Amino acid sequence: MMSSLASALQHDQLINALKHYQEIFWYPPEIKDCEHGLNGVGLRRADIEDAEQRLTRFAPYLAKVFTELEASHGRIESEMVSIPNMQKHACATLNLPTTGQWWLKKDSHLPISGSIKARGGIYEVLAHAEKLALEAGLLQPDDDYTIFDSAPFRQFFAQHQIAVGSTGNLGLSIGIMSAKLGFRVSVHMSADARQWKKDKLRSLGVNVVEYASDYGVAVEQGRKAAENDPLCFFIDDENSKTLFLGYAVAGLRLKQQLNDHQIKVDAAHPLFVYLPCGVGGGPGGVSFGLKHAFGEHVHCIFAEPTHSPCMLLGVYTGLHDQISVQDIGLDNHTAADGLAVGRASGFVGRAMQDLIDAYVTVSDTQLFQFIQLLNQTENIQLEPSAIAGLLGIGHVLQNQDYQRVRQLSDSQLKNATHLIWATGGGMVPSDEMAKYLSMHS
Repeated sequence: MMSSLASALQHDQLINALKHYQEIFWYPPEIKDCEHGLNGVGLRRADIEDAEQRLTRFAPYLAKVFTELEASHGRIESEMVSIPNMQKHACATLNLPTTGQWWLKKDSHLPISGSIKARGGIYEVLAHAEKLALEAGLLQPDDDYTIFDSAPFRQFFAQHQIAVGSTGNLGLSIGIMSAKLGFRVSVHMSADARQWKKDKLRSLGVNVVEYASDYGVAVEQGRKAAENDPLCFFIDDENSKTLFLGYAVAGLRLKQQLNDHQIKVDAAHPLFVYLPCGVGGGPGGVSFGLKHAFGEHVHCIFAEPTHSPCMLLGVYTGLHDQISVQDIGLDNHTAADGLAVGRASGFVGRAMQDLIDAYVTVSDTQLFQFIQLLNQTENIQLEPSAIAGLLGIGHVLQNQDYQRVRQLSDSQLKNATHLIWATGGGMVPSDEMAKYLSMHS
């Protein structure tokens, strides 16, 4: 970072709050209309629909090779559930008005890999496999995709390698899917990644490369390794538009889910969606889909740990991937391992900055309190990263300046739906989950 810039940031009130690991809520003071924001992304609704069609083509194959997808006929989707007991207790704890309805989107329990990464990660592997098979003449456009579960396909994919850098959940999703198709897989993992995730991947024959440093180094080393092998495809969580579109499908699909629950989303009934944010691909993609589905009536709020607020820092300074949390003295160490990212995706930060309503930071202590409260009140178990969004509800309901800037009336807030997007926890081993549920800091 330039010394003049560093000097300017030194005296900035918000940067100083971040430096001291304070929980903060920040929103851009100017509102851009939704159409303007969407036009700046560089992708269209047709791109999301194309991704949905690809997932539909692969559905028979997925239902065949993963028993947990038989009932849904190969559709990778999670339920959304009402959490009234959590709402009651959280409102009492945080001194909030019990207004609106609280729901939880359980991407934490998505089939195959138990996290939101089952969307983007699996989708990108499938898109790559389809492309290779078409180019090799193994696949015709109107084939039944169950042929991917056959020896010729597995032998073909065994010649190719897939590499990814990950804090854990993305590596898990990509590793499981790639191994099932027959690819050789290398997952480059940071020190923050949980041991059980590494062990799970190794049990599937995945090559796990560990680094003592953080996510950024793991990604960089994974990228370098792939550059030296023409048959190696590197999945780039920071810049991949394919990953982004895999997540965006979820945003479009939510419309039907809300209809099924008879939940209105319009000017009088706004929807607030709270998304944990690491490098930004998952929440950015979901928000892109949500904005296409609901336009101005959905408000997307990103949540990050106080130790790793990389997206907030990038958007607030306008530097995006040119600044890291370490540049302002933060350590990037958090129990929310899935969000332990020092530098945000420049692609997502720039593409989505006019479409994200606000950013909230949350302490590890608060995360543990929330997952324990959710377990007690609703018997739902999440990993710490997954519940990060909940604190955002408090700010939305209490911050009058935010309400004024976003032109939110009392009656709109009374009729609002608050959806916490839970991002992981479904595959956490029981002994690990027990530790989470007994932690005090």
